Order: sequence, then structure tokens, then C-alpha cells
Amino acid sequence: MLGATGTIGRATVRALRDRGYHIVCFVRLQRDGSPHLSNHDTQRDDAGIEYRFGDVTDINSLVRDGFRGEQFDCVVSCLASRTGAPRDAWAIDYEAHSQALRVAKEAGVKQFIMLSALCVQKPRLAFQEAKLAFEKELIESGLIYSIIRPTAFFKSLSGQVERVKQGKSFLIFGDGRLTACKPISDRDLADYIAGCLEDETRWNRILPIGGLGPAITPRDQGDYLFSRLNRAPKFKSVPLALMTLIIGVLSLIGRLNRGIAEKAELARIGYYYATESMLVLNPETGRYNEALTPSTGNDTLFDHYDRLLADEIQHERGDHSVF
Repeated sequence: MLGATGTIGRATVRALRDRGYHIVCFVRLQRDGSPHLSNHDTQRDDAGIEYRFGDVTDINSLVRDGFRGEQFDCVVSCLASRTGAPRDAWAIDYEAHSQALRVAKEAGVKQFIMLSALCVQKPRLAFQEAKLAFEKELIESGLIYSIIRPTAFFKSLSGQVERVKQGKSFLIFGDGRLTACKPISDRDLADYIAGCLEDETRWNRILPIGGLGPAITPRDQGDYLFSRLNRAPKFKSVPLALMTLIIGVLSLIGRLNRGIAEKAELARIGYYYATESMLVLNPETGRYNEALTPSTGNDTLFDHYDRLLADEIQHERGDHSVF
């Protein structure tokens, strides 16, 4: 298991454990040499779960510290670059995966399950190109593969819950109806990933997947929060032209400064998610289509909002959250 300490990775480890699998999680060490594990991670002494430590970007570490000459049935990867900046994206979303695939084949692994992203169907960003490059490599590898392309995650759509609770406006682009998605919970996505090990209908396929319920726009999200708080809706529209200007300025300065260039890419990521729906793209019409976007699971974003509003749960913000 790669990417076992991310939010989706942790949920997937639990889902695999609950199905009776023995999981070896290959986890990086921090700079001080301590394990990169948080209080959220499954306890290391849980039956069926083993943590091994090394560097996923180092093929020698993968062989020596990860696989250790042992036999595995499948590699499951929820690994992803943290920021999506070009250097990070190609190092993690492509190169680390490519090395893991190479080592897996040499070790006799027969199956590889990759968590990708639905946004790669309309690539404009470095991390999308890097994911697509590995998807192609995996498809041509000869291994049984499942490439899972989920829509938006709950955590990526929950960044404004606290500001609305504080009486602030809900920020939108345009009228808040420019984009839509069928958000999926960590638990439902993890269960779907785990199911790919045994469900042969999911083998050797690219699998777009969304969560339960209809497509939801940012305006829908804000309206729901205000209704649950018994407050009149209060929205503030952020001009897309402002984001375009910021991207242009950062890109210009970024020609001379790599750090600024990475900030420009992060701004482009924000703009992408603000203007593109996370639904399946109809190849015939070139438009996003809710009906073509499969659903799975039992959780809804609005149920998640209710729990956040009641302070029943808290979660980490994603690196690609727009707000």
C-alpha cells in the first residue's frame, strides 16, 4: 500500500483490513528519522497491518525496505503529490509510481490499483499530465489494473463551513453555478477501491466514480449551510478575471524565480477547480454530464456538513482546496 497516511489512504487501509487482507504500508520517514505517522493513522499493532519505512522516490528503498523480496498479490496506490506543482507532480504522480510498477513486476505482483483523478480527462496542469503518463504506463504493463478517477472529496468542499458558522459570506465564482460535482466520502471511496481487488468487472478499466446523490454546485453548498444555520444566504462573488490577472503576473515573475513559478501553478490549479466540473466529460458533446457519472456509497456531502456544523468531526484541509 502506497500513500497509506493520506486521508483516502488511511480509509483504504481500514477497508482492506475489514475485508481480511494483510496490508503492508510503505511509509516515508520524516527528516528526524521518525515514522511519518499521525494520531489519525491506524495503530501499528492492528492485526493485518504492517508499516515499513523508506523513500518511495528511491527505487532501491522500495526494493530493500518495501518489498524485501517477498510475494504480494497486489499494489494499491493512493499516493499523490501534495501540491501539484510541476516538480512535485512528476516526482510523485509519475516517477514514484513508475518505479513502484517496475519493482512490482519484478516481484511477481499481478495486480495494480491506482487512485487517479477525474480531472485528468481535461488536462491543463502538470499533475494531470503526470498522472496520465503513469496511467498509460500501467495500462501497457500487462498487469491487471484498475484506474480509479473520483470526483471531488468531502474535505475539499468543506473549507467554508467554519467561515459561514462565523457569520461570513460564502465565496463563489460567478453565480456559483459554473461547476458541479458528485462528491464522494473517504469511506465510500475506500470501499470502492478495496472492492477492485475482487470485482473482475472493475479490472483493466478506467473507473470514474462519484458519491451518492445528484450533482451539487457551489451555490447549492452555500444554500444548504445557510438553511441549516437558519440564516439568510449571503454570497460573495470572486471575479474570475482577478484570478486570471494573478496567474498572469505570477507566471511572468515566475520566469525568473522557480518559487514564484510554483505559486503560479497553484493559482492555475485553483482556477481549474473553480471553472471545471468534476463530472464525466461526454466525448461526443464536450460537456460534463451528470448522468454519465457513476455513483457509489451511502454518504452525502450534506450529511457531512451536518456533522461538521454539530462539531462531531473535524478534518484536514486538502492542498488543492480553492478556499
